[in-house]
Amino acid sequence: MSGSEITISTPDGEFMGYLAKPAGGSGPGVVVIQEIFGVNQVMREITDDFAAKGFVALCPDIFWRIEPGVNITDQSKEEWDKAFSLFGQFDRDKGAEDIAATIATLRDMPECTGKVGTVGFCLGGMMAYLSATRTDADASVGYYGVNIPDLIGEASNISKPLMLHIAGKDSFVPPEMQQAMHAGLDSNPNCTLHDYPEQDHAFARKGGEHYDAKAEALAMDRTLAFFRDHLA
Repeated sequence: MSGSEITISTPDGEFMGYLAKPAGGSGPGVVVIQEIFGVNQVMREITDDFAAKGFVALCPDIFWRIEPGVNITDQSKEEWDKAFSLFGQFDRDKGAEDIAATIATLRDMPECTGKVGTVGFCLGGMMAYLSATRTDADASVGYYGVNIPDLIGEASNISKPLMLHIAGKDSFVPPEMQQAMHAGLDSNPNCTLHDYPEQDHAFARKGGEHYDAKAEALAMDRTLAFFRDHLA
């Protein structure tokens, strides 16, 4: 299965999104939110995978305000340097607006049956959290999201289900940050946090240094069950 690129419109301009549709033609919507490497092959394959599982999946280019069309890997120092530079320039407030626009675009598609969730990885994990606090997403899932403790004051805005997958040995999210996430979210009935004590950051990135097939499968099983409960 392969998707196609579409245009998403905002008051500030237009940007690309990679769209993949299910074989059945219609289904709930899922916004797939990129890591710091752009809408690359990894993200496109994840988007295709959600489509294969019955969702209308759309991966927006949230770096478009800095550099449209970023498509790099995690396989060289030069690419890592560029990815961190982009991350440093990224405006998460505008990013949240772009995700809201992507959600609206999906909802307007005839193939989308109505409800729309978000799922994000790394930078996208943080943005999935913000989609729960700032948008009308029906359900949100974040994988090893970075900097969420900085935004924990927004937790009172969470009125729809949120699931976070937390890597216990995440080199970008140290134990004290993981504890802050639990302290700020465990008491919220809309929030479910899953810990993977032996996993490092990006354990679900196929081809990555810390990829773990067993942990990735467990997290995906939990994510799919969560979406089927809340997006049906």
